[in-house]
Amino acid sequence: MNNTIQLKNDLILRIKNSTDLNFLKALQTIFDSSEQSLFELSEEQIESIQISREEIKKGEFTEHTELMSNMKKSLKNK
Repeated sequence: MNNTIQLKNDLILRIKNSTDLNFLKALQTIFDSSEQSLFELSEEQIESIQISREEIKKGEFTEHTELMSNMKKSLKNK
């Protein structure tokens, strides 16, 4: 069996069988901190998202279906 799969299965079994609340909380902290780094945004990205949200509030956007229709028309004309 693949080492990665075996390790995952062993960890899942250990977690399922554990009654140690401190151990489980420590695992939760590890998972939470590793997931946070996946979603860290730069200041520029955060600002861009804020601007986009404001534009949406003002109605300054194009619906997906309309955008796709326009794109198809544009591609047919080429």
